[in-house]
Amino acid sequence: MAGAQSSQGYGHPYIPEDLSLPGFVPGFLSMSTIVGVYGGSSLLVVSLVWIISGRAAKLAKLDRLLMCWWVFTGLTHMILEGYFVFSPQFYQKTTPHYLAEVWKEYSKGDSRYVGRDSGVIAVEGITAVLEGPACLLVTYAIAKRKSYSHILQIAISLGQLYGTAVYFITSFLEGDNFATNSFYYYAYYIFANSFWVWIPTLIVIRSWSKICAAFTAQEQKNSKAKKR
Repeated sequence: MAGAQSSQGYGHPYIPEDLSLPGFVPGFLSMSTIVGVYGGSSLLVVSLVWIISGRAAKLAKLDRLLMCWWVFTGLTHMILEGYFVFSPQFYQKTTPHYLAEVWKEYSKGDSRYVGRDSGVIAVEGITAVLEGPACLLVTYAIAKRKSYSHILQIAISLGQLYGTAVYFITSFLEGDNFATNSFYYYAYYIFANSFWVWIPTLIVIRSWSKICAAFTAQEQKNSKAKKR
């Protein structure tokens, strides 16, 4: 469960209280500002993808929604998570920097980020470098109706599910006590990450069904051709 409130004597708001963060600089932006900017920019990106996909060749609404998801998650992986991986001193920023502020804030729900936990860095690094660009590739594949679309969607979704599982399991094995309080635990650690559990799961089920249906149809076609 989430840890108790941090005292102010250690110069930072994270758990454990004795976490060593030399040069730590408190955040400049409020939670509402950070979440608002992220939500607003995400909504803008999703809206643009939805509008553009509607003007392309006729695509089903579900495919258009999937394109919105893949662009959103791909940019999140590359920009947000990429910044975390390649900016180890983000918590020392002495001037407002939005991406640094995001991770200072999110670390209230999981201090392994600000503490530079090696397992978290490894998972986020793979996600940012490999899965991020792959998400944009699958968006193109859906738009162009490429034959590899569903295979790629399954591969990326399984990667996301695996990364999320490792993320939660390692936290559990280490005591699951990295949140400043229960609000941040449930809002950031649980709720924010839940989207990368149920959405990839639904995508895997759908793409698996599509692939199986295609093979079944091809086998039936071959069977009819042999009978002629």
